[in-house]
Amino acid sequence: MVQNMFRTGFLVRATHTLLTWVITLILFLHNTDLRRCEERGELLPPVLFFLLVMLSVLLYFAVSLMDPGFVLTDTVKGSNEEMESMIPQTSTPRMRRCGYCLLQQPMRAKHCQTCKRCVRRFDHHCPWMENCVGERNHRWFMVYLLVQLLALLWALHAALSGLSPVVSWDQWFRANGFLLAALCVVGVFSAVVLVLLCCHLYLVSVNCTTWEFMARHRISYLKNRGDERSPFDRGPLCNLRDFCCARSAVTWEATYDRSAPNSV
Repeated sequence: MVQNMFRTGFLVRATHTLLTWVITLILFLHNTDLRRCEERGELLPPVLFFLLVMLSVLLYFAVSLMDPGFVLTDTVKGSNEEMESMIPQTSTPRMRRCGYCLLQQPMRAKHCQTCKRCVRRFDHHCPWMENCVGERNHRWFMVYLLVQLLALLWALHAALSGLSPVVSWDQWFRANGFLLAALCVVGVFSAVVLVLLCCHLYLVSVNCTTWEFMARHRISYLKNRGDERSPFDRGPLCNLRDFCCARSAVTWEATYDRSAPNSV
């Protein structure tokens, strides 16, 4: 039973939710800006902060439970090695069959050892969400990071505003112990989320995934290319537009063919 709870990500998601609301409660119970606004009858800042935290939690569960783009069936129906060998060779590497789930992998797909499924445009497996980040949920992952960062920075400011000066260190720690713990947790998470958001914004702008960036030398369609640029890179503006607006699965083989050095 315990193993099943770990596999389904129940404990990870429960920990995230509990930590979020415990820190929020600490900020409202101490003499922070949020508490002072509430006492003065200025309810807009506390309500906005609460709604921002609620939105971050909802986005967390949406991305965590969303299908990241699992490969469900063979891309080419009824294909076998004999038929594939009769297809004329092009500049595009031949689609490979996954050694674990035995499905043909579209270009940029990868098998996740944790989820035990192949994922389209695989970016990475996020242990904090207990889900892969792939073609279908990557943009929502970015939205979640942005909202989470805003909530964390606001919480960081609120926690700093609640630290009360006391004569002795012993009294200071007693008065601010819980708030100091919340401040440390929020500070660490703020730094992590900021780094993640910046890294993913860069990778999206060059149309590269985390997996492609980290394991380029092992990926069949990248390792033999002399150019360090991603073969799917169409420029920052086009990459960002495609990332934000694409509504269906992309045929990356076609994009790869157009970018090939010997393509006509």
